[in-house]
Amino acid sequence: MNRMKIATASKVLAAVAAAASLAGCYVVPLQPTPAPAGPTVVVPAAPPQPVTFTARLYPSNPLATSYGMVAAVVTNDLNGRGRFSTALDGESFMGEATRVAGSQRDGVANGAGSRGSYLNCRYTMNSPTMGTGTCVHSSGATFTMHIGS
Repeated sequence: MNRMKIATASKVLAAVAAAASLAGCYVVPLQPTPAPAGPTVVVPAAPPQPVTFTARLYPSNPLATSYGMVAAVVTNDLNGRGRFSTALDGESFMGEATRVAGSQRDGVANGAGSRGSYLNCRYTMNSPTMGTGTCVHSSGATFTMHIGS
């Protein structure tokens, strides 16, 4: 009987020793566990900002040669319209630039001068940032227009 008690005591002692040796251990998963799904926050995209283009008007008839090259600015609001401004012979021109109905490329820019003159331009965008066209001043001077850098 003593042998049976010794064998049982040995088994109990082995189980206690095994438990004691594992008491400071813990299991680490091999793959990280995903974080619990929480509410999804949707941040609205910022509205598109206007784009400003430079335009250069080069004389294309004898009446325009006295003006030389004229710099203009077109600010596109990305909704088919924008602002057009330039100065010609000391007169400031302010106006609007719009796309022709049904066209993604063709447009018209008109400016009224501070001394009563006007400037009418037609243009075609060859890419989102570059285009060409023509402008006519109320004096009859004509210009070739280049849009973009």
